[in-house]
Amino acid sequence: MSEHHFYQPADGHGLAHDPLNAIVAPRPIGWISTLSESGVRNLAPYSFFNLFNYAPPLIGFSSMGWKDSIANIAATKEFVWNLATRPLAEAMNATSSAASEDEFVRAGLASAPSRLVAAPRVAASPVTFECRLTQMIRLETKEGRALDQWLVLGEAVGIHIDPDLIEDGVYQTAKAHPITRGGGWGDYFEIGEAQLFRMKRPE
Repeated sequence: MSEHHFYQPADGHGLAHDPLNAIVAPRPIGWISTLSESGVRNLAPYSFFNLFNYAPPLIGFSSMGWKDSIANIAATKEFVWNLATRPLAEAMNATSSAASEDEFVRAGLASAPSRLVAAPRVAASPVTFECRLTQMIRLETKEGRALDQWLVLGEAVGIHIDPDLIEDGVYQTAKAHPITRGGGWGDYFEIGEAQLFRMKRPE
């Protein structure tokens, strides 16, 4: 076996592109919609995102910098997660712009009202979670130095699922054609039936 490429992150990786987000991949996408206190809509994708607890359902995403999404959530204590799918990939990508305009308008996306929070949902997204903020944490280095990186955790208080994705009472992951983030400057992966395999946990 050849010797591994080893590096200490503090000294740089020595490669053409940082491999970290290509190694920890693919990652689900936190496509987050928020509403400012003055009623301005915001929609942005975050590649540091995941589910952290079943009951209650807790999801979280991390933002590099104090962006509009973070400011809105800090003010309103609410947000919506929208499932990003292959048919919505280009629209999702359009919402990653740093422009201050309404991202729903910029991406040509219709919004839908939420039932329990003020933030709008992406109407075309087949699954959406209405969330209330539980924790907002500023991340730190091992020395305790504060980073301009913000971890947002929220409890999903209302969940919308397209009934076409439910068969015999079971949600069909691949049927929604969800997309996930890889590495590089723009690698994404679509989840499909071809990637499915099953393993039963040991007794």
